[in-house]
This record gives sequence, C-alpha cells and structure tokens, in this order.
Amino acid sequence: MALDIKASRPYPALFSLPWSTPLEEWPADRLAALPRGISRHIVRFARVDGRVLAVKEIKSDIALREYNMLKQLRRLHLPCVEAIAVVTGRTAPDGSPLDACLLTRHLQFSMPYRAMISQTLRPDAATRLIDALAVLLVKVHLVGFWWGDVSLSNALFRRDAGEFAAYLVDAETGELRDQLSDGQREHDLDIARVNIAGELMDLQAGGMLPEDMDPIEVSNTIVERYHELWRAITDTERFDASEAWRVEERIRALNELGFDVGELDITTDIDGTTMQIKPQIVEAGYHSRRLRHLTGLEVGENQARRLLNDLVSFTASKNRQNDDEEAVARDWLATIYEPVTRSVPPEMRGKLEPAEIFHEVLEHRWYMSERQRHDVTIEQAVVDYVKHILPTKPDEKNVIAPDTTPMQMDLNP
Repeated sequence: MALDIKASRPYPALFSLPWSTPLEEWPADRLAALPRGISRHIVRFARVDGRVLAVKEIKSDIALREYNMLKQLRRLHLPCVEAIAVVTGRTAPDGSPLDACLLTRHLQFSMPYRAMISQTLRPDAATRLIDALAVLLVKVHLVGFWWGDVSLSNALFRRDAGEFAAYLVDAETGELRDQLSDGQREHDLDIARVNIAGELMDLQAGGMLPEDMDPIEVSNTIVERYHELWRAITDTERFDASEAWRVEERIRALNELGFDVGELDITTDIDGTTMQIKPQIVEAGYHSRRLRHLTGLEVGENQARRLLNDLVSFTASKNRQNDDEEAVARDWLATIYEPVTRSVPPEMRGKLEPAEIFHEVLEHRWYMSERQRHDVTIEQAVVDYVKHILPTKPDEKNVIAPDTTPMQMDLNP
C-alpha cells in the first residue's frame, strides 16, 4: 500500500517523518515535549519545518472524518485546532499495516486542563475552566455542532485577560447539523457533567484540588452556566411598544457577552401595544472581530474587550472622540500597545501571549497606582512588571521538559 498524505496546503516536510514506525516508538529527536494530559489514542508532538504539530494515531476512516470536521468548524470560525493533514497507507518495514495519523497544528500558549490547574494554583481554577468549556459548548451548539464527547480532556485552554478560553481539540464523535434540538443539546450537557465529574475526582485523588471540593457539585456548574448563557442569547423578550429602546439594550447585552447579532426577529401584536424580539443569527467573537478590524490584532475575546477599553480611554485622554476611529486605533497601537509588548526581553516572550502581557501590565498599573496613591504611567508599570512579575510566570509557549509520570498520557486532538 502506498503512503498517502492529504494536506490542507503543500507540506513537503511531512514526508520526512518516520511514518513506517509506530507513533509511540518515534525517536525523541523528532518530537517536542509539551504538557501532557489524558487521551484514548497515542499522540505525539512532532517538529516539522520549524512548527510543532500534534500527531494522533487512529483508524483511517476516523482520521479522515475528523480532519474534514475540523476544517468545517474552522470555516465556521469556531475555536478549535487547525487540521493540517491525514496520513494513510502506513506500513511497517515488515509490511504489516499501521493506523493512519491525523495532524493538527499545536495551539501556542495553550495547555491541557491538568497543566493549567497545576500552574494556576487558584482554588477556583477548576470552576473557571468549566465556565470556559460552557462558553465553548454554547458556541458550537449555536452553529449546529453536536460534540458527543464533551470533557475537559477534549479541550485546550489559553489565558484570556485573566480568564480562560477553551478550544475544541477532539471532533471524532461530533456531528454537524443545521440546528440542534433541545434534546441533543441536553445530551451533550449530560455527557459533559458526567465526564467532568470523573476528571475532577481524578484530580482530587492526585491532590490537585481542595479536599473540601465536591467534584459532582462543581461539575454541575457547567449545566447552570450553559443554560444562563443560552437563555441570554436565544430567549424571546416581550415589552411595551413604547420601550423600543430595549431592542438596542438587548443587542448591547449580547455584545457584552461576546456575541454579535446578525438579525433580530421583531414582531408586534395586532394593536401595536407590545413587541417581542428574538435573536435569529448570533455569532461569537464580537470584540475580537472589532479589534481585528481596527488594529489587525488577532487575540482572544476577553483580551480584545480589554484592549478596546484601553483604546477608548486613550481616545478620551487625547480628546480624539471625533477623529477617524481607525486612525486613532493605529496611533494607540504604535504609541501604547506595541511599546509595551516590545519591552518584554526576548528570553521571556514565551511566557504569555503579547495581548495577555498587555492585560497584566494594565492590571499591574492599577495595583501600583492604588498602592502608591497616585497615577502610575504605563511606562513605569511595564518596567516594574517585567522586573518583578513576569519572571515568576511559567513558560506557556516554549517546549518544556517531558513528563515521565507513568499514569499521564498524551493529549491534544
């Protein structure tokens, strides 16, 4: 059987990988050691042409299906890993067949939930990760994706302006439909609740959670958080026709949650005394799209919200409210954002994303001003942050030493 590589773009370097060797036996010099979690499949992180790719060994039909599903989800602008290629037709030197491999691009600055909890060291870390997973579940359900295996293990997490953002990394059980029924959505929630409870029990047994934390009680929070978000995004609202301003209020509320409203269904009763509104087209990523339009920056949703707020403050401080918005944004980028991110020494730039560093500098400036009881400039804040705070942060981008714990297995897709 001939080796076949189906790739999203020309990638000649893929042919150099040892496809005739079972994935778990790949030589260390071809691999990158990254934080590991739990997976039902063998996964390795390979260095390919200056990039790090996650390689998952699975049956060819499953690999091809997941490759196509991930591409569809990316086209729908959902937060998930990028599918790079599927390699089929693998054979060992003795001619015996080997499973196919799915390759995805490693998501920089992301970590599995175990590594995130162990590095965060905050008692509410597990709850915050579950909140992020609930947001991700709402996003995928809005476009009609039934996940089928929702869990902390099947997502990766990145810091997002002090919170977490979740990214889907395993789509092999998922189905994409025009719309999900309430029963399908609740099925996904039941799967999530059971899986998360088991994952938290495992963490608790390993001493990674407070002893007084009830894994079942905490796992139930994904149901509460999901329903809260879903109602805010999809519920029909009735009000008096004289309160038409509430239409704009509903749109602003959805924007604050990070969702953009493409269409509203607005109806009135026969005598025109009452109105009802229901969002028809809701898309995630309102703040990140707006920031990208103004500055070209690609950042997380919460990071974008924080940067946009700083841009508003900059506009007011320069009395430029009547100037062209894009011109002001370019000046903010050149005089505020870029000088701060460039102030980080090269050896520390792998610790956090630039946008997360900028967010932390703003936080640090606020605390410094409060402590010193006078306004601290952003230049003073970044100097103090780089000297005293950033060196204490774990490195979340660069390759770290491999984890040799026997019970811990690989995670990415």
